[in-house]
Amino acid sequence: MTGAVSQARRRDVINALRRGTVPQTGLDLLAVGLDRFTTAMDDDLDTVARGGAAFHAVRGEYGSGKTFFARWLAERAKRRGLATSEIQISETETPLHRLETVYRRLTERLTTATHQPSALRAVVDSWLYTLEEHVLDAGEATEDDEEAFTAAVDKLAEQRLADVARTTPAFAAALRGYRQALADDDATTAEALIAWLGGQKSVAASARRTAGVRGDLDHFGALGFLQGLLTVLRDCGHPGLLLILDETETLQRVRGDVREKGLNALRQLIDEIDAGRFPGLFLVLTGTPAFFDGQQGVQRLPPLAQRLATDFSTDPRFDSPRAVQLRLPGFDLDRLSELGRTVRELYAGVARNPERVREVVDDAYIAILAKALTGELGGKVGVAPRLFLRKLVADVLDRVDDFADFDPRRDYPITVTDTELTDVERNAVASADDIDLELP
Repeated sequence: MTGAVSQARRRDVINALRRGTVPQTGLDLLAVGLDRFTTAMDDDLDTVARGGAAFHAVRGEYGSGKTFFARWLAERAKRRGLATSEIQISETETPLHRLETVYRRLTERLTTATHQPSALRAVVDSWLYTLEEHVLDAGEATEDDEEAFTAAVDKLAEQRLADVARTTPAFAAALRGYRQALADDDATTAEALIAWLGGQKSVAASARRTAGVRGDLDHFGALGFLQGLLTVLRDCGHPGLLLILDETETLQRVRGDVREKGLNALRQLIDEIDAGRFPGLFLVLTGTPAFFDGQQGVQRLPPLAQRLATDFSTDPRFDSPRAVQLRLPGFDLDRLSELGRTVRELYAGVARNPERVREVVDDAYIAILAKALTGELGGKVGVAPRLFLRKLVADVLDRVDDFADFDPRRDYPITVTDTELTDVERNAVASADDIDLELP
């Protein structure tokens, strides 16, 4: 798997692991245990690219790799030309019951294979360019006749946004206003209208008046704006959008009435997908088993529980990767060791002394390191991968590569300090004191 990987991809992945962060790209290189989902997810991505829609709920305990799964899927989506957006649901920053805030976060984190967040303006500019090219190719007008050309582009834009304009005319109006602002070299108004299309608050009233729109985006208008965004994406070569709602289990910790509004907003969104309102949308939400099964989560709203119901009474080996809910198995020591071996091979591909790396950091040592570190995290393998990989790269592989006489079995007593742990990892450690452990 790692033989044909470019030096640049290897370095990007290794550098991220050294920092203790999830790599921005190259996640397929680390996707240990996700093979079972590949075919089903690719089928869903193909369905979305053809104008259909898809939805999955991904469940797993803390540390089971839910966020990794979502970003792995996002990589696959971008390879097919889809846009992606990952949102962390939170009580203060992105409450699920305020869909206008969810939409605003969506546009702030919108990304494509060629544009980092926020890609909203790049997408809208690409859409306008596509319309102009279509008008020119069809021979409807020439750029020399500015008035006729503008009218032809406006007419085509209205045709493309007809369905959206019927329910959310403000979205189409703001796009028209944005195009006019560009034609008038009015950068201030153009920026303001892009912000308004992105659901931002406090956009200058003068810019809104220019486009004939008013007020801020509300909960009900957010779904219309999402519909409009999907239309724009599709017309400029992005056949769909993968929208990831991460950490939905935070709903369990909010006030009861707020929780019920959030759950109902989720039900509404799923029902709209089923009704065909959002062609090109692939919605993925992640949460813990307690969120899906407990009375403070999905079970509190029976209609939502019915939509997400999945039978997990069988052996996890036979879980369907096409089910509404997908159960992530989480890490065990074998998978953690396999991941370590994969990273070692990636590292060897950019190491100055690859043979020494493979000889000193052999399979047996990686297994020892995995077991020892997991022991320091209360035996909870699921919370170990991030810290394990960081220590493997920064404390072991780097030193073996740099120093010929460094032997991790002899020279590296594992040290886990409170400051390098995340909250989840910290809770798994029995003592907050520094822990030193000699490897056998």
